[in-house]
Amino acid sequence: MRTETGAWSLRRRLLAAIIAASSVLWLASLGIVTVIAWHETTEVFDDALEESGYMIMAATTDWDDRGLLAELRPDGHTRKVDMQYQIVLDGRVIQRTGGAPALPFVAGFGKHDGFADAEVDQRHWRVFVVRNAQRNVEVQVGQQYKKRLDILEELAEHLWLPVTGMLVLLALVCWVLTGRVLKPLRQTAAAIAAKTPDDLTQVPTAGQPNELKPMVQALNGVLGRLDHALQAERRFTADAAHELRTPLAGLHMHVQLLQRQHPDLAAPFHKLRQDIGRSTALVDSLLTLARLDPLSHEQLAREPVALAPLLERLRATHATEADQRSIMLGVRDTLTPAQAQVMAHPAMLDIALRNLLENALRYCPDGSRIELVAGWHEGRVCIAVRDNGPGVDAASMQRLTERFFRVLGQDASGSGLGLSIVKRVADLHGMLLTFDAGLDGCGLGVTLALPPA
Repeated sequence: MRTETGAWSLRRRLLAAIIAASSVLWLASLGIVTVIAWHETTEVFDDALEESGYMIMAATTDWDDRGLLAELRPDGHTRKVDMQYQIVLDGRVIQRTGGAPALPFVAGFGKHDGFADAEVDQRHWRVFVVRNAQRNVEVQVGQQYKKRLDILEELAEHLWLPVTGMLVLLALVCWVLTGRVLKPLRQTAAAIAAKTPDDLTQVPTAGQPNELKPMVQALNGVLGRLDHALQAERRFTADAAHELRTPLAGLHMHVQLLQRQHPDLAAPFHKLRQDIGRSTALVDSLLTLARLDPLSHEQLAREPVALAPLLERLRATHATEADQRSIMLGVRDTLTPAQAQVMAHPAMLDIALRNLLENALRYCPDGSRIELVAGWHEGRVCIAVRDNGPGVDAASMQRLTERFFRVLGQDASGSGLGLSIVKRVADLHGMLLTFDAGLDGCGLGVTLALPPA
């Protein structure tokens, strides 16, 4: 899934910060452990040198010149500690192990016993010297510093794979834990995403972490102000529409009276009556929307509605107007008895279908054909109003449910609210509202699909 430009993941950034900090601390601790390990191993090896020096001094009774002593070790075996010693008499090496140099490790050692660092044949040695002042004999036990470093390197070679594995395991554990820690964010986002335009209830703050509560409370404040503004707008619309009905009805009566008194002005008065009728229809539509807007899907009362009588009643109601304009108005019902009922609010379903039928009659020219169709499609009952009128272009079809939108080029009068009312009724019922071609591949077809009772 592609992310938006500039978007970033809080979880990944948190994981990167944890791993980076852990790596830095791991390297720092590794350095500290290395220093401590070097110090401790140095002390252990120094103790071994010292103990070996005293043991050799105590065990040696023959101070004759023996030269090189043979080293007894299995074939291919390399000693890790590998200490070498010399017996020095009057500044000359009279006995030594095979790895010790021919010259003394330390010449002219001033102390009685002690440690010294020496460089012989470009090799660095750590040496412990034991002196017998009476016989002028020294035992010098040495060990190369490289041998000590080799032990640390071997230790590092054995440890790097487990330590790296632990870092990878740490990353996986942190990924899982950060996912669990950030779970309230996803739950809150899901609760907000589940809201509909009609649901402005507060997002619950119970159980929210302290860091998320200010954000949720700020969002609740916005929702509360928005709900208050919408309620005020709806009240104003309903009150204004209600108050306009009475003066419009009175104005219509006065125009009728004036038309009788002045028959020579029949045409202007007829146009005025049409304008008043359009205004009255607009007020009625506004009142209908004002009643529908506050409702929610859960609040809507439903009951089984038989479709066949409803469609026939709609046809009969508009049959006179259709006959006057030579419009063929028919009903086609292909539902079985088991499919002939739907769960709906009877009055609202009647309002929606009546608006669809009135729209078709308003915009179809004389001599057209209109059908009220009831059928079954993909497990839903589909009610459609189809005509073979002028139809609607694809661009305008996408905007038909917008309030006060009217297709350009239409001569018929209208408020642009009829399909908005149909859309609102469909949303309250969970219906699918679709637009497609009408009869004979032309005109407009509007379909409401809803589950059966």
